[in-house]
Amino acid sequence: MESILAISPLDGRYNSKVEQLSPIVSEFGLTKYRVKVEIEWLKFLFNKTEFGLDKLSTSDISLLDSIVDNFSIENAKEIKNIEATTNHDVKAVEYFIKNQIASNSILHKNREMVHFACTSEDINNTSYALMLKDSLHQIMIPELKQVLNILTAQAEEYKNTPMMCRTHGQPSTPSTMGKEFYNVAYRLERQIKQLEKQEFLGKINGAVGNYNAHLVAYPDLAWNKLAKEFIETNLGLTFNPYTTQIEPHDYQAEIYDTSRRINTILIDLCRDIWAYISISYFKQKVKAGEVGSSTMPHKVNPIDFENAEGNFGLSSAMLGHLAEKLPVSRWQRDLTDSTVQRNIGVGFGYMLLAISSLKKGLGKLEINVTAIEQDLDNNWELLAEPIQTVMRKCNIENAYEKLKDLTRGKKVDANGIKEFVNGLDLPESEKEKLRNLTPDNYIGLANKLF
Repeated sequence: MESILAISPLDGRYNSKVEQLSPIVSEFGLTKYRVKVEIEWLKFLFNKTEFGLDKLSTSDISLLDSIVDNFSIENAKEIKNIEATTNHDVKAVEYFIKNQIASNSILHKNREMVHFACTSEDINNTSYALMLKDSLHQIMIPELKQVLNILTAQAEEYKNTPMMCRTHGQPSTPSTMGKEFYNVAYRLERQIKQLEKQEFLGKINGAVGNYNAHLVAYPDLAWNKLAKEFIETNLGLTFNPYTTQIEPHDYQAEIYDTSRRINTILIDLCRDIWAYISISYFKQKVKAGEVGSSTMPHKVNPIDFENAEGNFGLSSAMLGHLAEKLPVSRWQRDLTDSTVQRNIGVGFGYMLLAISSLKKGLGKLEINVTAIEQDLDNNWELLAEPIQTVMRKCNIENAYEKLKDLTRGKKVDANGIKEFVNGLDLPESEKEKLRNLTPDNYIGLANKLF
């Protein structure tokens, strides 16, 4: 399809920014994971002597593995063609695998062990778990770590750059630009750690979660133990022993909620950087040929941070619905989760797109020390806080009120501050300490906390 005709901008305008997700979260990706789970289940059954199946040779196993390893777009289309008849996507995968093993005598003879005792949701829940695991560990977490590394490096670069803070949008106690970047880095790092330790749950226990058909076919087997072994050893997931027909998706909600917190943290960053650019604390590197406005030639807009903010918001909207909807299912199963889960890639796609814009924007920043220093020098009233605190220490009454009278709603310069300090009934050592204070050295531990 021509990308210009795509309904979703992720598949159109922005495809090049998110295409690394496509093999994992697309319909192709889901189909491949289904094939993988079916093949692994078949191998598991053959490997267990309890089922009395023929022993597979190395070449038999290689054939099964090759179905997954060499899975192609053409194979996925073949399954879609089968689905046109079955009107059931997982059943189409079963028939595809049976076709693939038809030329192998042992596998063909035991072909009814493909999808043995499985409900389609046994295949789906494990496929989505593998999809999510690979999405996070192969793409999303590494991308977020890149952002974390950039923020940490910029925190170090700006570690000793004093800046005036703003609380309620008004001039307030100084910090350093590096400390402000590290605040965000710390928040992001905590959430990345939560994603890294996230469990991915799976089940393979039949139509309502009780191994009903399994037990009729093989009544002497400990099916719950076999299921746990398959889920954890063969698929590398965490076994959920208690389910209905569906794995209840609580772990998925955990992933989406953590991802939404990350989006929120980075939206907060985008808005702050946008504001710092607007007051000239940062300049942006100019790229030849770029246009900031169709009518105002001078403009260099903070579009990367605006694009990132918008797409983080779209991601959170989708992930929020996934987190709220997926853990809810009528009785033992309804199909509402099926269509919703097909949008996992959309939630992560917008997040990945936003990360791409954010990294680009951060890479274009140039700190404007001159503007920052001018702001500090124009706001000597910031020193009202430390002066009244020392006055309190020395038991001078109404310290706060005296500084309030001097500074609230007023501009005070360096001389005004020094005159006030000189007139205080303080030990000379305390006066000297206060006289040496300036807005740009009143930064507390800001450059020593990280």
